[in-house]
Amino acid sequence: MDVLIILLGLIMIGGVLVVPALLRMRGGRQALRGHGSAIDPTQYGFAPPERLDVRLPGPDPELAEVLEEVRRTQDWHPAAQLLAATAGEDDWELRWQRVQTLAGAAAVELAEAPGEGGRWLRTWRVEAPKEAGGAVVHAEFLVRQARQSQAGPGSQEYRIILEEARTVCGEAALLAPGDPTPYIVELAVARGLAYRQADFEELWSKVTSRAPHHMGAHMAALHYWCEKWHGSKEQADAFAQSAAASAPEKSLLPALPLFAVFEHLPEVNMVRGLYESEVVTRAIQGALYAARSVPADHPVLPHIRHLLVCFLVRAERYAEAMEQLRHVDGHVGAVPWSYGPDPASAYVAYRALAVAGWEQSGGSPATMPR
Repeated sequence: MDVLIILLGLIMIGGVLVVPALLRMRGGRQALRGHGSAIDPTQYGFAPPERLDVRLPGPDPELAEVLEEVRRTQDWHPAAQLLAATAGEDDWELRWQRVQTLAGAAAVELAEAPGEGGRWLRTWRVEAPKEAGGAVVHAEFLVRQARQSQAGPGSQEYRIILEEARTVCGEAALLAPGDPTPYIVELAVARGLAYRQADFEELWSKVTSRAPHHMGAHMAALHYWCEKWHGSKEQADAFAQSAAASAPEKSLLPALPLFAVFEHLPEVNMVRGLYESEVVTRAIQGALYAARSVPADHPVLPHIRHLLVCFLVRAERYAEAMEQLRHVDGHVGAVPWSYGPDPASAYVAYRALAVAGWEQSGGSPATMPR
């Protein structure tokens, strides 16, 4: 009980400083310091903080093995073989997820060792310029480089990198005409280069003609319609609600409104009941429904589970949060944790809150949902 009071106090005092920090994932380390240590994650089968994988949202043993081999050998062939085997119509969601992770790994390597890190991707493009997998990973890599540009959005450097990314997206699309992934990557380019709405919608039609119910694509497109980019809260909500309403059975699209809610959370939340409001409750229920409807190995499902952890903890629905943690623990490469500089600490802070709330309500490792 004492631990729960302390942890809740950390994120609720005043509702001014700590709430936005946790919501935007910039203060996880402070939330943990001196308090998260009271929770022993191993009692629940959870991974200790130092073993959390920040590259992946959920388990993908094949990809994890390739990432390790590519990093160790700097040989691009394992990555090419993996993507070549992930190129059918039933694999578009998985292909998108793997492209994201491979590009992210190359970006991290380059940041760790400027000039040397990520050499495998450069070699891949030089030695196999007509290989579709290498082209689309390169395009996503450039998008990430633009985001990390010190000059920032709107600068000449930022635009130059994104213009190159757009060119490479076009090359990747020509190399694999039926693949929606290059167009999904270009959705991020469209945000950064401020495509006109008509041009964005034309690009979006190229995605939906190839993969109309692609959850990853919808998550990427949603950003364009958000207030912080080129739309508004109302436009983002309309886009998300329309996608959810038209979703086929066993689709993750009913979870999209929760992402729209998250993207428009107030930086300063003075309303304690926000996470119990009708709008948020309905969005949470839609995401829970989607999570229960799709196969357990759906490659984008972990993204929904991670966001649910955040909202369920904030709504003090700790048993449901523990259920989501059971599925994704060990991996933290997803929103909302990835919005901050230390995804692992942000995730651990919320995990500690979930465990404390679970125990305060009488739960224990023995009664953990299985």
